[in-house]
Amino acid sequence: MMNTPICQMLGIEFPLIAFTHCRDVVVAVSKAGGMGVFGAVTLPPERLEEELAWIDAHIDGKPYGVDLIVPNKVEGKSEDISHEAMFSRLPEEHKVFASNLLAAYGMDATGLEDLRVEQLSFTDNLRGAGTDAMLDVAFRHPIKLIANALGVPPKAMLDRGHAQGVVVAALVGAREHALAQVAAGVDVLVVAGGEAGGHCGDVSTMVLVPEVCRALEAAGLTTPVLAAGGIATGAQMAAAMAMGAAGVWCGSVWLTTSEAETNPVVKEKMLAASSRDTVRSRSRTGKPSRQLRSPWTDAWEANDAPKPLPMPFQSLISEPALRKVDKISQSGHPGAKALATYWVGQAVGLMNQPMSASQVVQEFKEDFLRAYERLTDIMDA
Repeated sequence: MMNTPICQMLGIEFPLIAFTHCRDVVVAVSKAGGMGVFGAVTLPPERLEEELAWIDAHIDGKPYGVDLIVPNKVEGKSEDISHEAMFSRLPEEHKVFASNLLAAYGMDATGLEDLRVEQLSFTDNLRGAGTDAMLDVAFRHPIKLIANALGVPPKAMLDRGHAQGVVVAALVGAREHALAQVAAGVDVLVVAGGEAGGHCGDVSTMVLVPEVCRALEAAGLTTPVLAAGGIATGAQMAAAMAMGAAGVWCGSVWLTTSEAETNPVVKEKMLAASSRDTVRSRSRTGKPSRQLRSPWTDAWEANDAPKPLPMPFQSLISEPALRKVDKISQSGHPGAKALATYWVGQAVGLMNQPMSASQVVQEFKEDFLRAYERLTDIMDA
């Protein structure tokens, strides 16, 4: 076991935390000495129960965590809004734009409304309507960590985590947010730079990590930091830890692993992509998030595109259409293959070879050691 606060807190050998929506990746990484964290925000409580029960049955008692998204600012948060009322807030202009974009690439919009109904479990979770039920499921299982991906975790998450000895983590993209999270009682900070896939800020990891670490030190705080954003190698992990991080949190690097449930068409695109083939945009969820660039993302960034809606309404526009694109692309449809995209960080340019999740962990360990030896050689020279 490496001597870092993260390894000690979580009982893991190597301070590599894997955020993933794939239960197989969670198990593989935890068994390989890191720790998998299951991204659960899109699931209704009964599906989350199924996924965590499967993890429990296959992980051999190794530690794992759960990640939710309960943003502090979201349209309709804590309101008792019916699903019909949610749909009534979707402008026709946005629905037509998404449908026309599909049509331009040879697809029709049949079934989008049904897919929007399925998407409502995601919006319920974001608005807080499903938060208590999700927490009930998560805390029934032997998780070691629970994370909130947007904003300060709700009080129920903090209280239940601390009462049950579960580490509570939160993602931050700015120094002031980090300090606010610690003041609220968060145990671990995931400091995510703008290179990250999914929701991210605009400050680079190389700057943000030491900025947050210095601010914590100046305030006399010892909250451990996990560096995130653009990290896909052990050498980058060593660099982050040299800047003050106690480990790293990685999401993108698992998307091209053999276990990952990533659409094979998108997986192929990612393996061929460079670090410049991503875009940070509000057009998918309503908040800035980084994703693989495609004609879909380009269209929403055009001057004549409708302005993205606040979270969670933009997701009700984009996600159903992109789910349709995903499904059709796997049949070989050229238009769908062109449009296909997914969240991924700039580290995609380093993800050029298909590997298993356990191989990725092993590569991290070996690359970390090589980086350490290079620095040792320099000091000994």
